[in-house]
Amino acid sequence: MSRSRPAHAPGPGETPSPSAGLAAVSTALLAMSRHLEVGDVLKTITASARELLDAEYAALGVPDDHGGFAQFVVDGVSDEQWRAIGPLPRQHGILAAMLHEEKAERLADVRKDPRFEGWPSAHPDMSDFLGMPIRDGEETLGALFLANKRCPKVSLSRRGDRCGFTEHDEELLRLLAQHAAIALTNARLYERSRELTIAEERSRLAHELHDAVSQKLFSLRLTAQAAATLVDRDPVRAKGELQQVAALAAEAADELRAAVVELRPAALEEDGLVHTLRTQIQVLDRAHAARVTFDNQGVRALPPAQEEALLRVAQEALHNALRHSGAGRVDVVLERRGHGAVLRITDNGRGFEPSRVRRAGRHLGLVSMRHRASGVGGRLTVQSAPGEGATIEMEVPGG
Repeated sequence: MSRSRPAHAPGPGETPSPSAGLAAVSTALLAMSRHLEVGDVLKTITASARELLDAEYAALGVPDDHGGFAQFVVDGVSDEQWRAIGPLPRQHGILAAMLHEEKAERLADVRKDPRFEGWPSAHPDMSDFLGMPIRDGEETLGALFLANKRCPKVSLSRRGDRCGFTEHDEELLRLLAQHAAIALTNARLYERSRELTIAEERSRLAHELHDAVSQKLFSLRLTAQAAATLVDRDPVRAKGELQQVAALAAEAADELRAAVVELRPAALEEDGLVHTLRTQIQVLDRAHAARVTFDNQGVRALPPAQEEALLRVAQEALHNALRHSGAGRVDVVLERRGHGAVLRITDNGRGFEPSRVRRAGRHLGLVSMRHRASGVGGRLTVQSAPGEGATIEMEVPGG
């Protein structure tokens, strides 16, 4: 993010126009709204506050439950400086005021405040200070700290006349903090929702793994016992039973491999949807008797929420086709449509009757897939008939 003053921003000592201030706040709010991860939101809030108020340093502290900071994000301090400064600050001095009071703190020189308790030797020198709590109702989510309003090169004797945060700066930061609370709350809700989704999927996989593999192992044990009984009395039949043991062991191994693939976290952030899908489908193709193919037609990158929804629907549909449909072939196609994309999973399995949607929906996870599609502004369609396989198609808009 550029640290230079925007072309419309006022120079030091000038009073910014209301339209310029609102435009700068709007830019900052748009930047915050682009992120869903809490860490990214914290960094964006901090950088946006520093640029909005043209400060040399900015920080955002999130309190923990033990008298310290769970997270402390800085902007304007290099990584080397930050490592030299040492451990995270505790909730003391002027920082505590932002975490335990509702009002802002605007100081001409933080070093002269009676609550100031000094800082480590590697800490940069700071004078003028503006602090603002980030609150959601009665809860303090964090606090923004800004220091050293940028000034023209003037003598130290005139520094106080020409520099320092203004009442207008305080109002802008208050507005930013109010929207930061919304962005931070949304990011936390998103992360909790994703954690719940992962937990639900792992629970589902655990049940299916237990049912499928336990049955295979039970059959394996009985067949092995039968082979042991027949080995002396009827060697031919014993050989047949041992061949069945080998087949059951191979099926159990397939179930385990497929479960491991689904439990492995998708590297969407690092690799993107196309690479992640291709990798998982290659593994499924090796692990199952059915032929599983993947074809990408012009899709590069989509917003993170759309990519995650498409991946989860693809995994659910592949699970259905490979475990329940008896398909000998499953084809997955991802193609560009306008600014969005379409995911299509087609199998040549036994199919089902779509009109019996209530029963099929529960059995095949169609309700969950439809929720995922609608959750990102997309839609899901299902085509199937007994003996004619099935096609599941999900379309999502672009960013």
